[in-house]
Amino acid sequence: MAWTWRYEKADGSAATTDAGQEEFAGQGDAETWIGETWKQLAEDGVDTAVLLEDDRVIYAMSLHAE
Repeated sequence: MAWTWRYEKADGSAATTDAGQEEFAGQGDAETWIGETWKQLAEDGVDTAVLLEDDRVIYAMSLHAE
C-alpha cells in the first residue's frame, strides 16, 4: 500500500507545490510529514491536503487556521 497526499486549491482543482509528491509506507509517516510541511504547502497555495491510501481517500484537511 502506498500513502500519498493530494493537494488542492479552494475550488477543488489541483494545486502544485515545490514539495513534490512524496510516497509513504504508512499513515503515521504521511501524517508526520504533513505536520512538518503544512505551513510551506499553504504558502505555496495549497488550501486542502487529501490523504490517500493507494486511490482511496482517507480524509481531507484544510491547511488554514480556523
